[in-house]
Amino acid sequence: MAKGGGKNNGGVQNRAAYSRISFLQQAAVFLSQQFQSQAGGQAQLQEQSKLPSSPALEGMSRRLATDLRSVSLKTRIRLSPAVKRTICKYCDSVLVDGSTCTTFVENRSKGGRKPWADVLVRRCHACKKERRYPVEAKRTKRKTERGGNDGGDAMEVCATTGPEKKKR
Repeated sequence: MAKGGGKNNGGVQNRAAYSRISFLQQAAVFLSQQFQSQAGGQAQLQEQSKLPSSPALEGMSRRLATDLRSVSLKTRIRLSPAVKRTICKYCDSVLVDGSTCTTFVENRSKGGRKPWADVLVRRCHACKKERRYPVEAKRTKRKTERGGNDGGDAMEVCATTGPEKKKR
């Protein structure tokens, strides 16, 4: 029997794991932003905040992103797509548009005629790898919503066979 009388009491299971994942993501993004601001020529920020040099910040940011992924895998917690898209799958660097990655929309259909074929492409500056995500991909309708023959006729034939019907 679980603690608290066997009820969840409205709380979240694995609250510690969720809070740790959240902290790791926030810290990785913060260190990545500090790295980008130092790489931009603002060395005064480093002296004021007493943070390590910029290559060390990038390494710490990647380490935190790696830890974030390993915690989610060990605890079997699914990361939201928004969190997954902010971390490079190949090198674990934090992706920030314009500074650590390049983002553009690509349409490889004939002359870009098909608007549903748009794909968002994110290219990481550290490892030069690309990830592709569909943009406004319209889902196909379910078979029941499309109209067509969904097997209803077979059910009617079985129902009219007579006294040989089996009980289910």
